[in-house]
Amino acid sequence: MTKHVAINAILAIGVTFVILTGGIDLSVGSIAGLASMVAGGLLFKGLNMPGGTVFFSVAVVIVLGIAVGALVGALNGVLITRFKVAPFIATLGMLYVARGLAQLHSNGGTYPDLAGSAARGNEGFHFIGVDSLLGIPVAVWIMVLVAVAAIVVTTKTPFGRRIFAVGGNERAAVLSGIRVNRVKIAVYVISGACAALAGLLLTSELGAAYPDTATTYELNAIAAAVLGGTALAGGRGTIIGTVMGAFVIGFLSDGLVLVGVSTFWQSVVKGAVIVFAVITEQAQQRLQSGLTKRTA
Repeated sequence: MTKHVAINAILAIGVTFVILTGGIDLSVGSIAGLASMVAGGLLFKGLNMPGGTVFFSVAVVIVLGIAVGALVGALNGVLITRFKVAPFIATLGMLYVARGLAQLHSNGGTYPDLAGSAARGNEGFHFIGVDSLLGIPVAVWIMVLVAVAAIVVTTKTPFGRRIFAVGGNERAAVLSGIRVNRVKIAVYVISGACAALAGLLLTSELGAAYPDTATTYELNAIAAAVLGGTALAGGRGTIIGTVMGAFVIGFLSDGLVLVGVSTFWQSVVKGAVIVFAVITEQAQQRLQSGLTKRTA
């Protein structure tokens, strides 16, 4: 179950960066699917060049897949900052664009058997999604590394402080000299890169790439961030809380399956838990605000 949670946690960590600035990213599931198809195509059929077909090593394929996600994230950021498109609309549109590109990449087909071959020098893709280190799945180790890096960035760096400043009060951030547009573009790049990494992990686990990879995963990622205490208005939240939210959703989903709860009731329970968590968080914030006013 922890391996399954790792994929959603990585997605949610990227989304948290965006939400902390007061934005939203609905395209992460489709970005994961696009990165999956790009990596699958490079492993399965290579890249056609004037001199013949070129096959890349697994490391290069992973880097290229993440770069695709970062590029799509950057496009989201540019649409929002330069063209003043609302984050909800920009990322909703990119959700369809990225999914359509994923389907066009293989004409709707699947790239099967991504094990590679020694002759092509592209073996080992299964390592990140299937293998284990010290008895713990590699995907979980990757989740830990991503979480630790995100915690350091948000709590120990000037960039992290700028993220909270933009989400807390964008106008004040502008007046204080923060380059708000650059911060926004950067968080969407991070979100896209995390989404691509999650898509690669899922593809490695399945051993095949198909266009509908990670469909609706963006909802679970946003739900994990909200459950972890990240305010949708921006300016408040933690990476640790997001990871905990991902574990709650993952264990809730898998746990309900293990005890034989109907699929339909699983959706009801998951939605109720999310709504209850948000209501509780809002009540806590109102209580803290009231106490602050009394002591002021």
